[in-house]
Order: sequence, then structure tokens, then C-alpha cells
Amino acid sequence: MITRALEKHNIDCTLDLITGSMTVRTTRKTYDPAAILNARDLIKLLSRSVPAPQAIKVLEDGVYADVVKIRGLVRNKERFVKRRQRLLGPNGSTLKALELLTETYLLVQGNTVSVMGPHKGLKEMRRIIIDTMDNIHPIYAIKTLMIKRELAKDPELANESWDRFLPSYKKKNVARRKPRFVTDKSTKVYTPFPPAREKSKVDLQIESGEYFLSKEARERKEKEKREETMRQKMEERRKERASEFVPPKEDSGEVKKKKKHKREKGGDEEEGKKKKRKKPTEDDD
Repeated sequence: MITRALEKHNIDCTLDLITGSMTVRTTRKTYDPAAILNARDLIKLLSRSVPAPQAIKVLEDGVYADVVKIRGLVRNKERFVKRRQRLLGPNGSTLKALELLTETYLLVQGNTVSVMGPHKGLKEMRRIIIDTMDNIHPIYAIKTLMIKRELAKDPELANESWDRFLPSYKKKNVARRKPRFVTDKSTKVYTPFPPAREKSKVDLQIESGEYFLSKEARERKEKEKREETMRQKMEERRKERASEFVPPKEDSGEVKKKKKHKREKGGDEEEGKKKKRKKPTEDDD
């Protein structure tokens, strides 16, 4: 199919399946000097996974191709993937809207965006793609293009400026969150020397003397450590199990003593009252 399409423009092509390359060249019958450039664009589009029936249209008059490299515009990979997804939109709705408004064909593939269509559409699409990578949502461009399309239908506005009809968007600076822990550098004492290097595992072994022990002694020491930790854990578990069988403290003895003390007090008061009553009877006698 590709060979037949190129033969109409008198361009010869050779496809090497072993190396995966394609070569195009002019023949004696080639009369259009731009045909070889269109053939070059065809190879570019095919290498960017554009379907062959769509890529062949670049050989027609008035149809041009452009490949926009977008990977170098954003450093962070996660941010790059999110912004590239904005060009597609939910279920490809944003991509379809841009194709209809600019009258172009758009294919987002990997680190590049392939565009096919008229020169004016390619210029608009390149600007929209770069703006999207610069964190400007393509929905704003779609709104502007829709207004321009409606204004173009009115012949009275052909020689007038459309700036008063187009929306103007201002970039808002969102306040960033302040860090929770702010280190006060004014209280720190300045020292020209760097901080001390953390001791490695070997340094710690040399300090403790473990480094100079034999292999058997080292293994014996590690075994003793393991046994000690196991012993401690077993002791803790035994205490936890034994805590379930400890009887609660009884407060009944203290309560009984208090009650007994109250009774004794009550008895002494009654005896005192009886004596007081008896005293006047003795005086009467």
C-alpha cells in the first residue's frame, strides 16, 4: 500500500525487514521536488506508530506533518505522565475536540506527539501542546478556539480585533503549605568543620573488640546474645500469663474495721446519755 502510494508521486522505496529500516529516493520520472520531503515525513509518522492509511495522506497537497517532542519540557516523570494525559482527556474527548477545532490528526505516543493537517492547524496544535506541558489545561484553548470559530462566521467582524470577545485567564499563585518543623539556624553555632562521620559496622566491632575474635568465638557470642534475648522474652511472657492469676485486692477488712469503729463510738455515746439520765435520780433521793 505504501509502495503504491509513493509510485503515484514517482518515489522509489526500499523496506529492509532485517534491520527494520525504510529508504526512499527519487527516480528519473520525479517531477515534484517536495515529494521527497513528503516521503521523509511519511517515514517519520510511520516510526511514531501512525496508522499507514492515515500517514499516506501526508503525500497530498495542503497536508503537513509535525512531531513535537514533549519529554524534555517536564523533568518529573509523574508530572509528565499527568500532563500528557490531559491532552487525551477522559475517553479521548479532549483529543477529539482539538482535532475537530484545528482540523488536524493528533496521536500521542510515548515522548512525542504526532500532528497532521494544514499549516495553520499545526501551528495552533504545537502552541497548545507546549502550553499543556507548561501546566496550562487544554480546555482553555478549546474554549478560545470555539469562540474564534463562531466569530469567523460573522463577516462584519472580519476586519476587527477579537480580543474583546476572547476570554483572558490570569494565573493564580496558590500559597504553598508551610513546613511543620522549621529549624532555627540562628541558635546554632557556626563551625567551619563538617559533622563527624557516622561509625561503620567495622569501626563499632573494633571498639568492642569483636573484630579481633575468631570466627568460632564470634558465633558463640552471637548465640549467647540470641539466647539472652530469648530468655528475656520468655520471662516477660511468663509474667504476663501469671498476671492473670493474681487475685484482686480485698477492701472488705478495712470496711469492717470502719463499721466496728462506728459501732463502738455509738455505744460510748449511749452509755454517756444513760449516766446523765441517772444522775438527777440520785439527787432526788
